[in-house]
Amino acid sequence: MDQQLNEYLQKNRDSYLKQMIDFLSIPSISSDSTHRADVRHAADWLANNLSDGGLEHVSIMETEGHPVVYADYLHDTSKPTVLCYGHYDVQPVDPIDKWTTDPFKPEIKDNIIYGRGTSDDKGQVFMLAKMAETILAVKGDLPVNIKFLFEGEEEIGSAHLDAFVDQHIDLLKADVLLVSDTTMIGLNEPAVCYGLRGLCGLEVRLHGAKGDLHSGVYGGAVQNTLHAMVALMASLHEKSGKIAIESFYDDVAPLSADEKKTCDELSNDTALMQELHVNALVGEPDYSTVARIWARPTVEINGLFGGFEGEGLKTVIPSTATAKITCRLVPDQDPAVIGALMKRHLQKHLPAGVTLDVQLLDHAEPFAMPLNHPTLKAAGKALKDAFETEPIFSRQGGSVPIVNTFHNKLGTAPVLMGFGLDTENFHAPNEHFHLANYDRGLRALISFLYALPETM
Repeated sequence: MDQQLNEYLQKNRDSYLKQMIDFLSIPSISSDSTHRADVRHAADWLANNLSDGGLEHVSIMETEGHPVVYADYLHDTSKPTVLCYGHYDVQPVDPIDKWTTDPFKPEIKDNIIYGRGTSDDKGQVFMLAKMAETILAVKGDLPVNIKFLFEGEEEIGSAHLDAFVDQHIDLLKADVLLVSDTTMIGLNEPAVCYGLRGLCGLEVRLHGAKGDLHSGVYGGAVQNTLHAMVALMASLHEKSGKIAIESFYDDVAPLSADEKKTCDELSNDTALMQELHVNALVGEPDYSTVARIWARPTVEINGLFGGFEGEGLKTVIPSTATAKITCRLVPDQDPAVIGALMKRHLQKHLPAGVTLDVQLLDHAEPFAMPLNHPTLKAAGKALKDAFETEPIFSRQGGSVPIVNTFHNKLGTAPVLMGFGLDTENFHAPNEHFHLANYDRGLRALISFLYALPETM
């Protein structure tokens, strides 16, 4: 990377980190209405920081939910335009007693910063802002045109962002979409993510008797909804781990030989078991662990509840039971088709004595980019320059629904270049972010903006 830019980053590192801590200290929990003002505060802070960093047309734009922060720098129509996306909202902090630091009083220990949002995604949003600020401060101009769109509802499903994009197509048009909300392979193992799994979420509820019943008076004669739910959930998989839903795999795009080889080489079951403190890994047969995570679909029970949950015993037969399920999907599966298959399977395997209610919840389409796309080559070059090692071109098991929205509606070529690690506890207590990846990642982002015009 240019020496002047490198020196500027070193000189301003402490100042940048202080700003990051200020940003992270705002409890922008989008799912909690009591934090609505905090989410707005985070949007204000981000808008002011972008403006102070030299970005133009900075504005806080309303949606029916939390606002979007927009900014741009558009000075040369001959240059490609990059749209940078991220989110400034965060997950709740529960269970708070599991945190070893205050989630909204970030602390740096051993070059790791701890706090909610450090890795997902406020820390990485901050990097995108500083990427542009650094170049403008040193060079006075950017090698590309740039637009920023930071939302405040990603952690609650981006419910209003599709409508926002529809209303602002011209404003958001760009050649490339840059997203820093994915992870690396390891601490010094950068990755360009070219594929994401989609999502189909459901809530399943079983109804039995008119109310909870005394288990001594009625036990043995009336269906227990929890028993029925357990049986119904068990029908979703074969003993081998393969999904047992008819036609579920019909549209799954197969892995190429190179993709399968990469997955096989990256799989380290012993290390993963040690990391997670489990004594075995399970899943679909005939695929390595990384292949199952990146490129194979899943059906997961996320919650299962009903009846008495308090201390001690209460001898009842529950009248209702609920399960929450998410299916991770891969190209070319359609969330609507999968939702219909799930409903059909649940109805077909419904035990006697209960009725079924299924509600479809969040959904997202899977996504994959051609590996030979020039923007991926630019990202690979930038990561190699910053980390001094060849990056991995990877898929990832999670979902970023907005990637498909931008690609389908704006025609942007997505580049998913994130700097978190799977082990950094995002969505869990003690979330953290390795500042070694912050430092090298910021350099990679800057290098990417310079590499991009050469490849397009």
